Amino acid sequence: MNRAFSRKKDKTWMHTPEALSKHYIPYNAKFLGSTEVEQPKGTEVVRDAVRKLKFARHIKKSEGQKIPKVELQISIYGVKILEPKTKEVQHNCQLHRISFCADDKTDKRIFTFICKDSESNKHLCYVFDSEKCAEEITLTIGQAFDLAYRKFLESGGKDVETRKQIAGLQKRIQDLETENTELKNKVQDLENQLRITQISTPPAGSVTAKSPSTDIFDMIPFSPVSHQSSIPTHNGMQPPPVPSRSNEIKRDLFGAEPFDPFNCGAGDFPPDIQSKLDEMQLFRQYAYRWQNISACDKNRLLNKWRGSKWD
Repeated sequence: MNRAFSRKKDKTWMHTPEALSKHYIPYNAKFLGSTEVEQPKGTEVVRDAVRKLKFARHIKKSEGQKIPKVELQISIYGVKILEPKTKEVQHNCQLHRISFCADDKTDKRIFTFICKDSESNKHLCYVFDSEKCAEEITLTIGQAFDLAYRKFLESGGKDVETRKQIAGLQKRIQDLETENTELKNKVQDLENQLRITQISTPPAGSVTAKSPSTDIFDMIPFSPVSHQSSIPTHNGMQPPPVPSRSNEIKRDLFGAEPFDPFNCGAGDFPPDIQSKLDEMQLFRQYAYRWQNISACDKNRLLNKWRGSKWD
């Protein structure tokens, strides 16, 4: 393993100090994962962690899982591990908590570093796979350490405390942003549930009107008991009015009352005659409605009538 902290001093660094102190250096790599180690440094410690994570990755690969890709942002403040597309910070390893960094000379794609977790105080070894930049990433982390150490000597240790406070505030901000996102999602779910409840529940005291069944011409079937209905038909038209009888009975030439079959009771005629009267009244309604509908509705009703089973 090649340690980043033991690079020869006669060689120049790869990046300018301003790039690491005022900005960051981004790299793309595959993240094999992290595992707890017993020691904060050591070549054998790192090798055991790499073997362990490689074995676990081979098992997941056989199950069809791919190695996740990440973006590394290296600066004098630490190493951030982000999701490449969303830029969501998955891990924020502060530089003063990183105790060891190395790349594997037997497998030039592998590089790793050990960082002490801020919450559990456990040492975690992070392992990455980069086909072309493993050594370069390791040396960039080493340069970040070199610049941070120089700033520490120049400030007399005050700069480290300031960075610790800034790192703590950044972590607090990240936790609050995560909590805020969760609360927004909960509020959105409650609003959706309330909207669905309001749509599905009718207002109190409201009665849903039942539309009467209609025949082939979209009309209410004729009833001999009640010749007129207060409910309009589907096309919005009322049935024709039945002539009302005046109090004064008119008589014909022979002194008999005029015959009006539509003002007689249902029980005044035999069943065969009564059925004919009902049929006459029904066609009377049809004829009245036929005169008062548009040509388009006439064509629709004729097509509907031709497709029916009427004789």
